[in-house]
Amino acid sequence: MIYPTRLAVLAAAAGAPVALLIAVMMPDRWYIGLAWPAVVLAATVIDAVVGMSSGNVAVDLTLPRTASVGEEVEALVTVTMPGVAAPRRAEVAIASDALVEIADDGRAVVALTRGRGAVAMPVETRRRGTARFDRIWVRWRGPIGLAWKGKRIASDASLAILPDIRPVHERGARIFQRHAPQGLMTQLDRGDGTDFDTLVEFRSGMDRRAIDWKQSARHLKLHAKEYRTERNNQIVFAIDSGRQMAEPVAGVPRVDRMVAAMLLTGWVALKLGDRVALTAFDSRPRIASGLISGAGAFPELQHLAAQIDYSGDETNYTYALTTLAARLTRRSMIVLFTEFTDLTSAEFMVRATARLAQTHLLMVVVLRDEELEAIVDRAPATPDDITRAVTAAGLLKDRLLVLTRLRHLGAHVIESEHDKIAERLVQGYVDLKRRNLL
Repeated sequence: MIYPTRLAVLAAAAGAPVALLIAVMMPDRWYIGLAWPAVVLAATVIDAVVGMSSGNVAVDLTLPRTASVGEEVEALVTVTMPGVAAPRRAEVAIASDALVEIADDGRAVVALTRGRGAVAMPVETRRRGTARFDRIWVRWRGPIGLAWKGKRIASDASLAILPDIRPVHERGARIFQRHAPQGLMTQLDRGDGTDFDTLVEFRSGMDRRAIDWKQSARHLKLHAKEYRTERNNQIVFAIDSGRQMAEPVAGVPRVDRMVAAMLLTGWVALKLGDRVALTAFDSRPRIASGLISGAGAFPELQHLAAQIDYSGDETNYTYALTTLAARLTRRSMIVLFTEFTDLTSAEFMVRATARLAQTHLLMVVVLRDEELEAIVDRAPATPDDITRAVTAAGLLKDRLLVLTRLRHLGAHVIESEHDKIAERLVQGYVDLKRRNLL
């Protein structure tokens, strides 16, 4: 692929006024004016022939094996041009995948030293899946700078984009230490639950209702029962993957924000001895896992979360939650991750969750609509701004009404910013566990 550079085009165009002047002043020798464009054309051809041959050019793209959604990684592009005619610089372009966003539309300049150079290009992951980079373009100028020579290279490079588990690595250990049932937190763990732990001699300050009168009569001393937080609870994460959950929040879809919060809470729950299950649904149930337990089961939970797909279907709460309730044989804590924007879909959600709340402990997790809040808080400058503010205020009022109805049904509602949702969810889960509500 050979074509002229901008310099060649401008140089050829610069001879046009001279050719026009010659045609006017010397009509019988007008052909002399074509000499300059002919010289430029010949120089361009020579530049293309003398320059580096495309057959000797090699480009290699190096990517990490995996990345978390919403993470920024580097794609290393290495260009090799052996030979004495190697240029000092080359330009590369990568075919962008819809799952990622590459800086500068995937274009970069590579400085070459002795025919070899590399450049790191920032790649920001947007959605889960496997991003493929199947084409790379490279071009370089000839020695004179009048001709571009280019080459398209096929590539099999790919990047597996997984659910975001960075909160688990960065904050999981710290959060678990804060709520751990062993070690420094053993005394706080005792007395909070219903599982019998041990029989101890009654001391001042203990709850008198814990006195075991039969054992006290047998030992001729007051003895009391000590309890510990109940283990082996069932935690079911129900993730709505419908159309509204695919909308981005700060560049990352809502469902991925929720999946990251779910993974952190699931990791803590497995560490605390509870059993965890995952279900995902849109117009119908898509994923329905069994209960898993033990810290070693977290990779299985991560694998299940990676299977949650983006959907354009409307969410059917009645079908999904009724199916979920039929599968549960004992009281469980159900954590519902969802989003709603209109009262019609919210009404179906309220009716479906009302049945769950009668038997199970229900927690509803939603992200704050920061876009609507910003419109309401912004000072209006035009009549259109006033219209938008009034509409946004009405939508926020409807949203508050739905969340209030859920609270009246007995559901525990968590509404938080996208960057705080994970810690808020863990805090809410541990608080319910300490209050023995599971």
